[in-house]
Amino acid sequence: MKKIEIINGPNLNLTGRREPEVYGTVGVEQYLDTLRGQFPDVEIVYYQSNVEGELIDRIQRAGFEADGLIVNLGGYSHTSVALRDALLAVPAQKVEVHLSNIFAREEYRHHSLVTSACRGMVCGLGLKGYELALRALLG
Repeated sequence: MKKIEIINGPNLNLTGRREPEVYGTVGVEQYLDTLRGQFPDVEIVYYQSNVEGELIDRIQRAGFEADGLIVNLGGYSHTSVALRDALLAVPAQKVEVHLSNIFAREEYRHHSLVTSACRGMVCGLGLKGYELALRALLG
C-alpha cells in the first residue's frame, strides 16, 4: 500500500470557514473522507500546523517514511527558504498545492519558493487540487 502524506500550513485549518469565496465551504478534513473513499488502496496521512518549525519537522520525518508528499504551505510558500530546504533534503516525491490561483491574487503570491523543490504544482482548483496531486504521485 502506498503512503501519501498531505502537509498543510498556516490557516488551512480554517478552510471551509475562512474566506469561502476564495477557499470554498468544505473543510480539508471533511474533504479527506472523500479522497480516502476514492483511493482506498492508499494510506493518506494528514498533518496541519500554523508553525513553520513544526512543518519543517514533519517534512523531515514524512519525507523519509512516505512514498510522496502533497504540500500546501499557505503563506509560507512565498517566504520560507527553510521549508524549501526541508523539501530538498528528503527523497519522497513532492507536489505543491494551492487552493486558490496564486497568479490571480496579490503580486507577492505569484512566486513560491517551494515550487522548485517539488515535482509540480496544482493551483486554483480548490480542494480538487489534492486529488490531482495524489494522482500525479501515484501515476
